[in-house]
Amino acid sequence: MRSLVVQHQPQPHVRSRDNLSSPSFGSHLNQRSLSLPHKLNVSPPLLIKTKRVVPQIVAAYSRDRGDSAAPEPEPPAKALRRILELPGVHQGPACFDALSAKLVERAGFLYCFTSGFSISAARLGLPDTGFLSYGEMVDQGQQITQAVSIPVIGDGDNGYGNAMNVKRTVKGYIKAGFAGILLEDQVSPKACGHTQGRKVVSREEAVMRIKAAVDARKESGSDIVIVARSDSRQAVSLDEALWRSRAFADAGADVLFIDALASKEEMKAFCGIYPLVPKMANMLEGGGKTPILNPLELEDVGYKLVAYPLSLIGVSIQAMQDALAAIKGGRIPPPGSMPSFEEIKEILGFNNYYEEEKRYSSNSSQLSSERLASSVYSLQGRAKDDADPKDQSSQDPIVEVITPDVYNNYGADGSRDSFSGIWSRTLRIKLTGRDGFEKLDVRIPAGFLDGITNIVPALGGVNIKELLNEAADGMGGKQLLDFNDTIGDRIQVFLE
Repeated sequence: MRSLVVQHQPQPHVRSRDNLSSPSFGSHLNQRSLSLPHKLNVSPPLLIKTKRVVPQIVAAYSRDRGDSAAPEPEPPAKALRRILELPGVHQGPACFDALSAKLVERAGFLYCFTSGFSISAARLGLPDTGFLSYGEMVDQGQQITQAVSIPVIGDGDNGYGNAMNVKRTVKGYIKAGFAGILLEDQVSPKACGHTQGRKVVSREEAVMRIKAAVDARKESGSDIVIVARSDSRQAVSLDEALWRSRAFADAGADVLFIDALASKEEMKAFCGIYPLVPKMANMLEGGGKTPILNPLELEDVGYKLVAYPLSLIGVSIQAMQDALAAIKGGRIPPPGSMPSFEEIKEILGFNNYYEEEKRYSSNSSQLSSERLASSVYSLQGRAKDDADPKDQSSQDPIVEVITPDVYNNYGADGSRDSFSGIWSRTLRIKLTGRDGFEKLDVRIPAGFLDGITNIVPALGGVNIKELLNEAADGMGGKQLLDFNDTIGDRIQVFLE
């Protein structure tokens, strides 16, 4: 198989869109700059959509080796810069922890963002209003970058202070394994880009932050991608945001981003400045200030990267609420709403762990286990020999007897009241969902009243014992209850 060959462009930024072979999303790769291995048999559109092949191609994109030995991992920043050189627009869902990042990678995306909004929600349960500290973001970021092999762009907020703090932030993000860092020009405490009350620092301070980030990159010997964000569109004006974007590019930013642009025309005006510098779009799901465009439209406007900041945290919140409502209603989430246990284990890497664990098993460890089992057996044998063998043969079964006193404590001896006769009866509990499908149909001894609410919490406020007393002398099949709970499920209780 031929290895992938890349011809680098002399300028530090992405090639002009005029050089692309096609302006459409997922367009054919320029064959002059990238040669694909013929045995992969992958058509160019699959470079965007396939779940498994794309990460392998990007990982191999930097290799020009003739041997089959495993190559050294490519630096994250270098991998991200290669993505920026690819034609088309590239989608990057925003993750908030290691698991969500793994799911982004498994879905076949080339890279991902971290969302300060989502991390604040998942880690602190607080709004994105400046509560997260530099240390918390670096710690969360390191867990994320270690969990995946795709490059990750970290949300660096406003650098957590002045220019010196910005330098520390950039160096910390480099050590944490980030491929890129997003820095904004908001004051402290910062706010989510599409919420009220945002303010920005002066032009001079905003530009100085980017210069400090570039210096930190040089001092670290890194090539981390610097994404310069301006919130001045909403805080000041569109013209101010465009001016700052030009100044950020002149200061050394690799990617430009104006948050909360209010129309497609504003988005086109933004992408029209410095066409060779990649632009980033933020598609805030659920109703932000920026129009939601599909990838084809975004590429046509002139964007290179697009972030989806709320999709994963949003659907996670909804799914957890649905699951909790199901549990509170006395059932578990329906099978179609969650992966099977086997699928969850596969996602988390249990199967890979078991396979790798076998490589480190040895005869000595097996011998140690056998010796331990032998020792336990010997101790058990001694204890058995020390016991008095006269009263019981070793072959006699062990029988646990419930004495009348214990039995009577449950009111089951028939001597106290009419309710004691219920022990010979059975309660049938049916739960039918509002969609008409049966979710629960169980039978339990009528005497175990305390266990009913563990099965159906909605029965917690019902005096089941009183209903049973009234029905104690009745025939089987009597219906005791029939009502709908707070989420619309029908609950029926029968005495059999």
